[in-house]
Amino acid sequence: MKSTHLIVGCGLSGSVIAERIANVWNENALIIEKREHIGGNCYDYVDDQTGIRMNKYGAHLFHTKDEGVWEYVQKFDKWTRWEHRVLSMVDGQFVPVPVNITTVNQVCGENIEDIEEMDAWLSAVQYKGPIENSEDMAVSRVGRVLYEKMFKPYTVKQWNKGPEELDPSVLARIPIRRDFDVRYFSDKYQALPAKGYTHFFERLLDNPRIQVQTGVDFFKYKLEHDLSQFKSIFYTGPIDQYFDSLKLESLEYRSIDFHIERFSDMNYFQPCSVVNYPETNVPFTRIVEYKHFLNQTSKHTVTVKETTNDHGDPYYPIPNKKNMELYECYRQMAVKEEKEKNVHFVGRLANYKYMNMDQAIRNALELFDRINGKEEKD
Repeated sequence: MKSTHLIVGCGLSGSVIAERIANVWNENALIIEKREHIGGNCYDYVDDQTGIRMNKYGAHLFHTKDEGVWEYVQKFDKWTRWEHRVLSMVDGQFVPVPVNITTVNQVCGENIEDIEEMDAWLSAVQYKGPIENSEDMAVSRVGRVLYEKMFKPYTVKQWNKGPEELDPSVLARIPIRRDFDVRYFSDKYQALPAKGYTHFFERLLDNPRIQVQTGVDFFKYKLEHDLSQFKSIFYTGPIDQYFDSLKLESLEYRSIDFHIERFSDMNYFQPCSVVNYPETNVPFTRIVEYKHFLNQTSKHTVTVKETTNDHGDPYYPIPNKKNMELYECYRQMAVKEEKEKNVHFVGRLANYKYMNMDQAIRNALELFDRINGKEEKD
């Protein structure tokens, strides 16, 4: 099969683009993926020692308010409602995350009973000044005490930078509850694919017009192949790596190490799927116990402790002033590359922006629709 379009990366962004090319344009798409599997960071598998389905690259919880994205993912697989819950270990006790009335009562020694009292407490402790960084953002939402105990140390471990060094958007993502709601997300749609993310990707890519080659590095591939044979190229990798030959300064990313531990003849290790450990005397940021997800059954359990680093696979763009200014230089080059070579930059790493799964899907759909509209006009 001769491919008409080349897609670099088989994560959400690349796979959605491939599906659209095959099913809307009825044209052929070749996906090349550096890893040995499809699905990008969403990839999951069944642990052969415990029989528990787990994510290889950290827990992925699908949630969205976007009706169009929800309708889109429903076309390819069955999804099961799952309302995610997170606890945080603070002062030797489990407290709910996001911050809610129970969190405040436990950590701050209050006795708040309803939304009105919670609103009054928040108003009294919230920072009212200008928001210039993530410290300002967090204190403006939960006050100084909760910030110091829950947000600041966790952020330092996660990013290797203080919240005062990071853009407000980093901690603006963390929700706050004014009641006793323990759900991590409040979106209308919260679900996990009933047969796992890898199965969802298999269904998404189930079209004879889509060819996938894993274990293929794009930068080696382009040395051995004539890329001008493709009508268009969709690149989902780090934008600075694409322009690496120019020898410009690299953007910063954070990565994660995953430390797996198995426990025989144990029902559960912890009370919910994810427990955060913000305190600095604990080296890891959180523990994920995948058995909780979709209430899996096994005689055993498995946990994954996560620690962050700055040298592994790029997971999280670091949004500070220096990186955002540098990214703007790369973005301008990407615009030129699109005009001159029909190369499109799509997804989190290519846009140097953290995206939830629904946002990544929406980003890919909107890019395709924009190109499709242009094609129809031409």
